[in-house]
This record gives sequence, structure tokens and C-alpha cells, in this order.
Amino acid sequence: MITATYDFLLSSGSAKIYITGLVFIALFAVERVVRAAKAPDDNARLVRNFGLMAIIFLMSPLIIAPLTALGANNLIWTRPEWANVGIAAALFILIDLVLLDCWTYWMHRFYHRVPLMWRLHKVHHLDEFLDTTSAFRFHFCEVVLSAILRLIPIMILAPSLGTVILYETLLVVTALFHHSNVKLPNRVERALSRIIVTPSIHWVHHHAVKADTNSNFAAVFSFWDRLFRSKSRAERDLAMKIGLESIEDKSLFGLILMPFIGKEQ
Repeated sequence: MITATYDFLLSSGSAKIYITGLVFIALFAVERVVRAAKAPDDNARLVRNFGLMAIIFLMSPLIIAPLTALGANNLIWTRPEWANVGIAAALFILIDLVLLDCWTYWMHRFYHRVPLMWRLHKVHHLDEFLDTTSAFRFHFCEVVLSAILRLIPIMILAPSLGTVILYETLLVVTALFHHSNVKLPNRVERALSRIIVTPSIHWVHHHAVKADTNSNFAAVFSFWDRLFRSKSRAERDLAMKIGLESIEDKSLFGLILMPFIGKEQ
């Protein structure tokens, strides 16, 4: 059963990679033509980000997919057949997407509050500029931990594997969007920001000032920060320093080692 689930995840994962790859290429190209902020002339930064991205992509079929298969085959309950048909199925998919995103919001918030989790997540926040490559700039141990923690809502909610893949695809696509350096018309961004996380919202989250870093935790739907009172009052200013206070970015090798050495900051 786990083998069949794993095979399904790999085949569905191919579609996920295809979709997110197309979105990445499109945004990567657009943000170099219609940009919100002037990008730094720093090829070393792109090497770091693409290096971390490559590690994650290599790990996904080896670790992430088996973990998801394990959770999907150890559900604490099974939904009745009627929940998988017609309007009920569509309603359950919508509820699942919202609840999975709520879990992601709180998981992100804990990454900022729990010292051991912050040691991992800090790798993401050391990036001193935001663009599409920032969306994949995570320490591989954080990716594994997130996959383990995501087993909890999967086992409790018992969504279909298709819904899980759908949410993960939505999560990556929106992360690419809100990390991107694409300039949007103000009216469009304001309208979108009422529902989903936009570049201006997430730019503030990456502001080096600690109060802003510890705000705007939403991943897909922006209303979580309003609901749980974690929305920053700051508005995006392209002159904001991106990164962390008093800490500079490191080499690729330094970022890989950083969670395991040095003092907590």
C-alpha cells in the first residue's frame, strides 16, 4: 500500500514540478523586466539560492515523498464514501485547503518562536534581497522537519492524496509569487492582498527589523494574519533592509553548517 502511494506521489510530483517550474521561469523572467526594486549585482547570492534549491529537489523523492506516503497510509480515520462525490467532495477539498494553510501559518509562526526551529529557518531570512529564488532558499533540515510536521494534519484530516498535492502545488506557486520582485499595479496588489499573500506583504516579513520579521506569517491566504493579529502595520518600502539585524549572509557551505554551529541569534 505504501509503495502504491509512493508511486502515486512520484507521478503527481512530476506534474507539481512541471507546474511550479513553469511559474518559476515565468516570474524569474518577468521580474527582470517589470521589477519592483533594483536587483543587486550579486551572482554569489544566486549561487547560494540555487545551491539550496538543488539540494531540496534531490531530497524530495528520497525523503519527502516517502514521509508523505507514510502519513497517508496511517490515517486515524477514513472519510465516508459520500464525502468523495459531487458537491461534498468539492466542499471537503476547499475545507482541506484552508485548514492545511492554517496549519502552515502556525508552523511558520513557530519557526520564528521556537529557538531550535529558528536556527533552521534563519537560513531563509539571511537572504538580503527577495526574488523568485528566495522561495526555494531553505535549509534541507527545515524542509524535512516541515514534511514531518505536515503529517499531523494529513493524518487527522484524512484528505485525499490529490488534495495534498494540490495544496503543496498551491503553496509553492504562491511562495514564488510573494517572494518575487515583480512590480504590480497598486490597485491590483491591494485587491489581491485581501485574499492571498502578495509581494508587498511578504517584503515586510523579510524586513530586518525584528518586529516586522515576526509578523506577516501567512503563506497562501492573507487573512490568517488579520485573524490571529500578526499583521504588521508597516507598509512596504523598497528602501527597507532585507535580511536580519546584525547578521550578514553566508556562503552556501556556511548556510548548510549554520544551524549546527555558533550561538543562537
